[in-house]
Amino acid sequence: MKNIKLMYLLLASFMLLFSACDPIVKEENLSDTTNVEGVQLVATQSTPGGNEITLSMVTPGISGYWDYNLGLALTNEKKFIYPIPGKATFKYVGTLGSQFFSKTIDVQIDKLDHALDQDWYDLVSNNTAAGKTWVFDGTANDDKLWWFMSPPNNPDGAMGAWWNAGGTCCPPSDFAGKMKFDLNGAANYNHYETQTATPTKGSFVLDVANKKLIINNSKMLGSAAGNKDGVYQILELTQTRMVLYLNNSETYGTGWTFVFKPQ
Repeated sequence: MKNIKLMYLLLASFMLLFSACDPIVKEENLSDTTNVEGVQLVATQSTPGGNEITLSMVTPGISGYWDYNLGLALTNEKKFIYPIPGKATFKYVGTLGSQFFSKTIDVQIDKLDHALDQDWYDLVSNNTAAGKTWVFDGTANDDKLWWFMSPPNNPDGAMGAWWNAGGTCCPPSDFAGKMKFDLNGAANYNHYETQTATPTKGSFVLDVANKKLIINNSKMLGSAAGNKDGVYQILELTQTRMVLYLNNSETYGTGWTFVFKPQ
């Protein structure tokens, strides 16, 4: 009898021991604070039809960012001067709690009544709808520096040619072509292989803050040394000269420098 009682006591002890080792799991499930339809986006123009715009996401409990076509704003409110007349569509990307979403809002810009950053005028001219055409600042085998290999990852050394490809022996196929930028209803870009060729139409992004020029769905003049993402660093941009640079050309594995002038 004593042995049976002792056995029950041992079993009870083991049960208490193992139950004490079971982890305590507290389940927390993310839940949505609203649905996409409940997310309220507001666009305010400082003047009727003007190009100074404030975008706001005013629904509580939502976090995310604005894609305002000129860049990304990691905030629920962004004020900026937009350079393109016509209907513009801006996108807010965020989370409802358990899922991500995106939602857009349209704004009609009828007039550019707020001045743009000077870089815009330098790139597309003061007549932003008519636009501006750029060509290489040189021609084949002229010994000038306008399309050349340069030190990688060194913008300060970008004008130091490692190999003057365009000016000595091996210009790109479109060395006599041209490219045009305008803001006629959109950020329009056209690449011409020659002066009379049918253009390859695309778009562009001028990132003034980060000194970058991005070409989408087309190609830069001299893109034989360019990169697939179409992103170029702006070293110089004035009314009469534009110098672009790649830290690492995918084609050559070095830096590469492009020098342009208006046509």
